[in-house]
Amino acid sequence: MKIYAHRGASGTFPENTLAAFEEAARLDIHGVEFDVHLTKDGELVVIHDETIDRTSDGVGYVKDLTLAELRTFDYGIWFGSEFAGQTIPTLEEVLAVFQQTTHHINIELKSDIFPYEGMGEKVLQVIEKMGMAERVVISSFDHEAVREFKKLAPHIEVAILTLEVLVDAYDYARFIPADALHIFLPTAMRKMAKEALVKGAILRVYTVNDIENAMALQKIGVHAIFTDYPERMKQALEVGTV
Repeated sequence: MKIYAHRGASGTFPENTLAAFEEAARLDIHGVEFDVHLTKDGELVVIHDETIDRTSDGVGYVKDLTLAELRTFDYGIWFGSEFAGQTIPTLEEVLAVFQQTTHHINIELKSDIFPYEGMGEKVLQVIEKMGMAERVVISSFDHEAVREFKKLAPHIEVAILTLEVLVDAYDYARFIPADALHIFLPTAMRKMAKEALVKGAILRVYTVNDIENAMALQKIGVHAIFTDYPERMKQALEVGTV
């Protein structure tokens, strides 16, 4: 079972910062996951929430601030004083961290709340510019965005994210069409996941920080997990004990 660093190594570093990504790039794990929003001036930035309130010393919506304005705030000090000075990274800056590694890159389009017109096209341009199309999977809770991205770039892997228990999840993913299912941990223990796996779905599960859960998922054949503690999880799964 493969391991992805969720928002970088976010259990031990401030999430979605270059510090978290540089740590993930150092690790011998399969991949990394992070989130993309669009600024007021059309720049792609890596942050999870629609606002900067939780993970910076500023306030406001990403969509209402320019990149220059967003970079006046600190995105590390909330996590610990030793991380003071972390700025919000752009998509290109994050991809540059992994350009010389072999990590699989999961870019989540955060357009399920605000539609961010043209974000998919911008993301594709950056991926192609960096020469990383073969190493990327695009995911989103916005299944319309997943469908549109697949139309734009059929050669790039896409995945649908869901919190819900779906009926015939594999068939629904094919309808989008999506190449993989990224599902919430509780639903991975349900009939939905087992049926999808039997039909041949690629199944990745978020967010798995408990080693016992990880081992249970490995046992049923889940392909990968997203975790805030990638190094610890990798060591535990290699040893094979809780």
